[in-house]
Amino acid sequence: MAVTTIHVDVVSAEESIFSGEAEFVVLPGEAGELGIYPRHTPLITRVKPGSVRIKVAGETEEQLIFVAGGILEVQPHMITVLADTAIRGRDLDEAKALEALQRAEEARRNATGKQEIATVEGELATLAAQLAAIRRLRKK
Repeated sequence: MAVTTIHVDVVSAEESIFSGEAEFVVLPGEAGELGIYPRHTPLITRVKPGSVRIKVAGETEEQLIFVAGGILEVQPHMITVLADTAIRGRDLDEAKALEALQRAEEARRNATGKQEIATVEGELATLAAQLAAIRRLRKK
């Protein structure tokens, strides 16, 4: 009998965001977008800011979770995403994200040191990925 689901856990430092069985998971890995199905080869990689899409077993719509980076561990029957920050798609707030983006752009204009500039640019990239996730969710 073929295995048709894989257990998925998405956790952040604050809470468990998702735990359940899925048919597949798609997320932004360090080397590009990863598609993971049951019985995938073991893998550990960094996760870039972006959307984790989970096709939950028995449901028609995918679950969307925004992650601001982290670590992915894949075993043949289990996927674990240890996210720096994770927000359920339904909890994403476009107005707050746009406001944070404006603050980050202002901070970038005022940044002077290389470290400060790099930190702000990382924040800008994360906010851009969050806004892209919000727009993708809104299209559904």
